[in-house]
Amino acid sequence: MWRVGIVGGTGELGSAIARALLTSGSLEVADLLVSNRTGVAGLLKDVDGLTVTSNLNALVEFAEVILLAVPPAQARTLRLGAKNALVLSVMAGVTHEELIDISGTTRVVRAMSSPAAARQLAFSAWFAPGLNSQDAREVERILSACGRVARVEDEDHINRFTAITGPVPGFVAAFANAVVTHGMRAGLSEELALDAASQLFLSAGVLMAESTSTPREEMDAMIAYAGTTAAGMDVFDKGPLNDAVDAALEAAYQLARAI
Repeated sequence: MWRVGIVGGTGELGSAIARALLTSGSLEVADLLVSNRTGVAGLLKDVDGLTVTSNLNALVEFAEVILLAVPPAQARTLRLGAKNALVLSVMAGVTHEELIDISGTTRVVRAMSSPAAARQLAFSAWFAPGLNSQDAREVERILSACGRVARVEDEDHINRFTAITGPVPGFVAAFANAVVTHGMRAGLSEELALDAASQLFLSAGVLMAESTSTPREEMDAMIAYAGTTAAGMDVFDKGPLNDAVDAALEAAYQLARAI
């Protein structure tokens, strides 16, 4: 079991990954060191035995794997000198080439996960050309503790996943809000509409994750059934939904590239 240090480990994403590693049993608390500017545990204050430090050099000396989860602008001011560590970034927009400069090693991985990692529900994509097999296994071990994992061969795909799966609930919340708004316009209380929409998206997510059918196949099956949902699907197919979603995700992707 490799010792892990998380830079920015008390932030939303860093703390989520820390929880995933600990609750999944992938890491013992004694093998985890978290750093931030204050040395205060923050979101991880309930984790017994956790060590938090403001001394970045101490983390670099401790860790065999360093996970970077700080704002990109802050990361670009760092020079870790971590020549003996595997460095894994979950920061938006910071390129593989930049990570080499920041870390001081070529054993770097650019990845994107999400705060859903805290409940082991994240989708984590990662990119690392030329990484040796032992390091690749360690990356998979860490990220699989957070949920589903996929290695990609095109670095730009990390920007795409920053837009698509990085924010949780993100764009799903936007669609859920539209459902809640519709219910309220129809006379439902906000509480009731929100409860119904939340359960809808929970159940839909579970069923889709377990299904062998694609979303399009699920839609076509409902259309073929010719029930009430089919009328709504017809509106979706003929309306601006697909273009609106595409434009929203493209805007997020472009910012991920430029950040």
